Amino acid sequence: IWFSLLPVRLDVASLTFPHTLTFPPTIDASRCPALSTANMAPAKCKVPKASAITKEMVETIRADSLKKKEEDARKAAAEQISALVASATVAEEPMLIDLLEIAINLAGDNKSKNVRDAGDAAVDAFPTKLSEFSVRACMKPIFVGFQSQFWQSKMAALRMVDNFVSRNRKAVAACLPELIPELAQVMVDMRPEVVAKSTETMAKVATCVGNIDIDPFIPTLIECIRKVDEVPECVHKLAATTFVQQVEAPTLSIMGPLLQRGLFHQQMTAIKRKSAVIIDNMCKLVEDPMDAAPFLTKLLPLLKRAMDEVADPECRQVCTRAYKTLLQAAGEEAGAIIDENSISDKRIDEGTVRLQITEMMSEVAGASQGDIAAFLKEPTVEPYFEYICQLATNALLAKNFDFDTWKKSCVTPYLALFFDGAEPATKALVEKAHAAYLASKKVFVVSDEEGEDLCKCDFSLAYGALILLSNASLHMKKGKRYGLCGPNGCGKSTLMKAINNGQVEGFPPPEELRTVYVEHDIQGDQHEMTIVEFVLSDAVIKEHGTTAEDVEATLRSFQFTERMIFGPVTALSGGWKMKLALARAILMKADIFLLDEPTNHLDVKNKAWLEEYLISQTTISSMIVSHDAGFLDRVCTHIIHYETRKLVTYKGNLTEFIRQCPAAKKYTELSNDELKFIFPAPGFLEGVKNKDKAIVKATNCHFTYPGTDRKIISGGTIQLSLSSRVACLGPNGAGKSTFIKLLTGEAEPQQGTVWRHPNMRYAYVAQHAFHHVEQHLEKTPNEYIRWRYQTGEDKENLTKVTNIYTEEEERLMKEKIPIPQEDGSVLKLVVEKILSRRQKKSKYEYECQWKGLSLDMTSWVEREKLEKFGFLKYMNRVDEREAARAGLYARPLTQANVEKHMIDFGLEAEFGTHNRIKGLSGGQKVKLVLGSAMWQQPHIVVMDEPTNYLDRDALGALACAVKDFGGGVLLITHNCEFADALKEETWEVPGDGLLYISGNKWGQGKSGKKEVVEWDGPQEDALDALGNVVKIKGPKKKLSRKEVKARQKSRANKLAEGQDLSTDSDWELDEYIGDMAEKGKA
Repeated sequence: IWFSLLPVRLDVASLTFPHTLTFPPTIDASRCPALSTANMAPAKCKVPKASAITKEMVETIRADSLKKKEEDARKAAAEQISALVASATVAEEPMLIDLLEIAINLAGDNKSKNVRDAGDAAVDAFPTKLSEFSVRACMKPIFVGFQSQFWQSKMAALRMVDNFVSRNRKAVAACLPELIPELAQVMVDMRPEVVAKSTETMAKVATCVGNIDIDPFIPTLIECIRKVDEVPECVHKLAATTFVQQVEAPTLSIMGPLLQRGLFHQQMTAIKRKSAVIIDNMCKLVEDPMDAAPFLTKLLPLLKRAMDEVADPECRQVCTRAYKTLLQAAGEEAGAIIDENSISDKRIDEGTVRLQITEMMSEVAGASQGDIAAFLKEPTVEPYFEYICQLATNALLAKNFDFDTWKKSCVTPYLALFFDGAEPATKALVEKAHAAYLASKKVFVVSDEEGEDLCKCDFSLAYGALILLSNASLHMKKGKRYGLCGPNGCGKSTLMKAINNGQVEGFPPPEELRTVYVEHDIQGDQHEMTIVEFVLSDAVIKEHGTTAEDVEATLRSFQFTERMIFGPVTALSGGWKMKLALARAILMKADIFLLDEPTNHLDVKNKAWLEEYLISQTTISSMIVSHDAGFLDRVCTHIIHYETRKLVTYKGNLTEFIRQCPAAKKYTELSNDELKFIFPAPGFLEGVKNKDKAIVKATNCHFTYPGTDRKIISGGTIQLSLSSRVACLGPNGAGKSTFIKLLTGEAEPQQGTVWRHPNMRYAYVAQHAFHHVEQHLEKTPNEYIRWRYQTGEDKENLTKVTNIYTEEEERLMKEKIPIPQEDGSVLKLVVEKILSRRQKKSKYEYECQWKGLSLDMTSWVEREKLEKFGFLKYMNRVDEREAARAGLYARPLTQANVEKHMIDFGLEAEFGTHNRIKGLSGGQKVKLVLGSAMWQQPHIVVMDEPTNYLDRDALGALACAVKDFGGGVLLITHNCEFADALKEETWEVPGDGLLYISGNKWGQGKSGKKEVVEWDGPQEDALDALGNVVKIKGPKKKLSRKEVKARQKSRANKLAEGQDLSTDSDWELDEYIGDMAEKGKA
C-alpha cells in the first residue's frame, strides 16, 4: 500500500456514514459556557461562526416535503431549498448534502407537476455550490434517488452525476467502484426514459476511466449491462484487448458488471472460464492493493461458487487460480474467507484520513492529539470536519496532490472555519501523501550512456487473458539498434504493435517521434496496382508530399529493377515484398524502425544488404524481432530481454548478451529441450510397399504467370517418396514457391503433367504462415480445425486451381457417355454426380449417378473413360475425399482429439481450445497452421519457409519432428542451419527456369536400399464426441474364397430366419463377392 493515509472505496454499508452529520444550532454563548472563551479550545482552534442552515431548518423542510396532501407545502419546501442553496457559502456547504436528498425526492413527486418542477430546479442549483471533490459525500443522496420508486427522482439523480462528470472526471473515477454497480441497476429500469438517460450517463461516467485500452470497448461493455445475451461476445472481445496501462480501480469498475455476469452465466462454462482468466491476469497488472480491494466482495463469491459447482475440472482449476490471484492483488492472505458482507482491513476509509488530519493539526498547533480530537468532536465542529474528511478521501483516491487545488476546493476553505493554521496543515498533509505515493512507485534509473534519448517510460502490457509485461521499463537512444529477445508468445510483436499504435503509456506521440512497424503485411494477391502506386497510396507518405520520382529513386537505392518498379505487386516474391515494406518505411520518415522478422523470405545476398543498411543508419533507431541469431549478432548494439514480465536491457550484441546471461544461449542453438512436436504417422498407402517408391511426380512442367513473359519453370521434372528429405534452394523470385504450388495443385502447369498417388495425402504450410487462418480470426484453433475438416475433406483445398474447371472441361462433362448394359445394349447417359470409388485389380472405377435415372440406377465406370470426358479434376477431388476419409477414420473429429493433436504441436489447451485465433502470437499461429495441416496424417509434408516466426526452441522441435516423421518432407527455407540439418536431397532453382537436382536417391530409399513400409494400423484408441473410447479398425482385410463362401452361407441363414443384418461384415459381403467374381472372369 503506497500510503497508509490513502483510503479505499466505501462498500454499500459504509454509505450509511457511521459518523452521521449533525448540524450546529445557532450558537448562544450563555448556553455553551465551555465554548464562550477562545482559550477553552486548543491553540489555533476556534468555534466556527453560526451557519445560515441549521439542523432544525433541514428537519422542518424534510417534514414539509413529506406532506402528501399539501401540494403547496411540498412546493414551498422545494423553493426554500433553492433559495438556501443559492445563498449558501462555504460555511453552509456541509449542510447541503441532506437538502440534496430531499430535493431529489421532491423531483419525483407523484402527485403534482408543479412540485416536480420546483424539485428539479432545486436539484439543478446544487452543482455550482458544492466542491468538485464532493462526489463521495453526495453518493448517499444520489443512491437514494436511484432506488426511488418514482422515475423522475432517478432522472434527477442521474443529472447530478452528469454534472459531477463535467466538473472533475478524476473525482468521479475515484468513486466508480461504488457508483457503477448502482448505476447498472438503474439501466435495467422498466421506464424507457430512465433506461435511455442512465445509458447516456453510464457512457459519460465511462469517459472517467482514463484507460485508452478500454475506450474502444466501452460501448460494448455498456451494452452488455442491459443485454445479458451480449455477455459472451463481449467477454471474447475483452479477452483480445491489449492492455498497456496499469490497471486501476476505475478500469476494474467498468469491467466489473461484465465479469460478474460472465461468472454467473448459467449455460456456458467456456465464458465462466474466460472471465476467470481475465480476472486472474488483470489482477496481475494491479499494483495498488486498494484498487482491487473493492471487488473482493463482488467477484470472490462468484469465483468460489464456480469452483464448487462447475462440472469441468479444468474450468474449476482456472477459477481457483483467479480466486488466489484476486486475494493476493487485494493484499489479503491466501486462506482469507471473503463473502458479500466482509470488510477488508486493507480498505482504508475516512477513518484514516481523520487520523492524519488530526495529526497535522496537532503538529501545526503544537497541541496534543487528544485535545485536537476532543475539539473536533464538538457539535459545532464535527459536521465540517467530517465533510473535510470525505473531500480529502475523494481527492486522495483520485491521486490528486496539487496543493493549489486542495487549498481552493478540498480542505483549506473548510478547515479555516475552525482552525487558523489551515493552509500549513493542508500543505503538510498533501506533501506527506505525495511523498509516500512517489516512494511506492518504481524509480526509473537513468542510464549514464551517452546519446540522445528517444523514449524513457514505464508501462505494463497484457494481451487479453495473457499477462506479458508488468511495470516494465523501456529506454531507447537515437541511432541504436535494439534486438528484442524472448520465447514465442512472450509479447514481442504485441509490444511493437502497441508502440506503433500509441498505446504505450509514456511513449512520445507520433508528432514527436515517428515509429513505423515493418512486417510481412504486403500480400501480392491483394494489390493489383504497380509498386509505385502502392507506395504512394499510403496516407503518411501522402502527408509528406512525396512524388513518384522520390519513390522511384528510393526503390532503385533498394536495388529494385526498372521492371519491378513499374510492374505489379503481384509479381514480387516474398523477399522483395519485405524490401518493399522497408522502402515504404523510409519514405514515411521514421525515427524508429519496428522490424518484425525482417530477414524472413530474404536470401543470403539480400540479408547482407539489410545488415549493411541498418548499420549505416546513424539517425534512425531500430527495434528488431528476429529468430536469426547471426543477424542479431551482427546488427544489434543492445539486447532487450524479456525476464519474468520485465524488460532488461543489455549493452552489446547477442554474443555479449549471452556472456552476461548464459541461460540465453538457447537463442543460438536448435534446441528442443523445452518443446517437442510430434508429427502423426502417415498411415496406410495402398500399393506402396517401400518408402522410395514415387508417390508424387512432375514431368516436363512449364509455367508462366499471367500477364508476364518470364518463364518461371521450364521443363522441370521431379519426384517425391515417403523417404524424401528435400531442400529447395534459390534466390528470391527464382520460382521455388511456384514449383511447390504445382505439386500441391495451387497452380497448374501450362505444359507437362503432375501425378499424385490417388490415396496420397499431403500437408502444405504456405510461405505466408497466416494464409490459412487469416479468415477465421473469430474462431478458436480447435473450432477452426473442426470446421476445416467437418465434411471429411480439407476445405482449404477447395479453392485450388486444380479444382476449378475450364470451359472446355465443363463442355465435355455435359456430353453423353456410352454405357453398356447387361442385356448388351448401350445407353448414352450424362453424369450427374460421382458418388464413390473402388479398386478393380490395379485400376480404379467410379460410381456414377445419371441424370434422368433413379438414385439406385448407378454404374461403375473406368477412370480412363471418365478422363476422356473431362472428369479428371472431379475424380481427383473424389480421390482426395477418399484419402481424407482413410486418415480421419483413425481419429473422430472431436474437441478432445483436436485438443490433444494441438498439444503435440506445442499449442496448449489454454490457447488451442479457449482463446480465439486473433489472440495468438505469430509463433502460435504458425503452430496452428502446422498442426491443422497435419490433422489428416499426411504422407508428404510441404513446408514453404517453415522457420518464419518460430523461435529457436520451436525450430529445434520442428527439426526433430521432421527427422522422426515416417513420410516425405519438402522444405523451402533460407535458414541454412535448418536445411543442412535435415536435407538429403537438394533442388536448386537459380532463376533461369531450370531445376538442378543433387543428392537424390530415387529408387534407393533413405539408407541407399529399399526400405520396407511397415504399417500395423493406428497404435492408439481415439475418443468419440461423448468421450467414449473407440477401438480403431485398420483397413479392410482381404478374405479368401473359402471365407467369403462361409460368410455368404451365414448371411443366407440369417435372412431365412428373419433376422436383421446388423453387422458391417454382412453389408460388406457383396463387395467381396463382386471381387471374387471379377477374379473368376479373369
